[in-house]
Amino acid sequence: MSVRRTIAILMLCLACAGQTQSPIPPEVKFKSRYVHPTPRPPEFASAMLWGIAVANTRVPGHERATVEISHTELTCVIEGRDVILNNDDGQVRGGLYRRHPWFGTNAHEKMPIKQSSDGSSVILEVGTRPDRVWHFWAASPRQVIPHGKLESCTVRVRARVSPGALLQVGFDYWRDAHTQYGSGGNNHEAGASDWYLPSDEWQTAEFTDIPDRR
Repeated sequence: MSVRRTIAILMLCLACAGQTQSPIPPEVKFKSRYVHPTPRPPEFASAMLWGIAVANTRVPGHERATVEISHTELTCVIEGRDVILNNDDGQVRGGLYRRHPWFGTNAHEKMPIKQSSDGSSVILEVGTRPDRVWHFWAASPRQVIPHGKLESCTVRVRARVSPGALLQVGFDYWRDAHTQYGSGGNNHEAGASDWYLPSDEWQTAEFTDIPDRR
């Protein structure tokens, strides 16, 4: 076997090993943080945070995986001033969407939500439906972005991710506070965070649409 062929095989093996070791399922659309390369359309005057929780089916015991959420918040910087658009404790809304292919259709089921014993958080039992993307958004209504120079927006979700679960957050810009999702381009995805991995501790999952900020 030639040296060139041997090197090629070794590189292929390393690449395959890297893919196998990745904690992010292969069907996921965005496997790391990204900011949409196209800026918010100037006529879009609203925004809404969102999150995605899934079971990592390659992990033993993923059937018991959960994502617990205690707080969601969306803030925007306007004229150098932080403005809160959504600020909710212990509640979210959402649906169960197709996972294969990833969000293959807008058709979805109502997302089952379990309340914690003290009412301070909600529990998404993602392991009970590993075939679905648990897509949630703020419990409070979508808000209008106040007038002024918009510099950026940031979503923060306080969550606890159990073994066998994964969490990603982001937000969309919308035409206004009431227009529904449709084929006419009523929303513009600002981007998404890195995936947040399991931890015994509470984490703050965060995404901002400033391109060079990690």
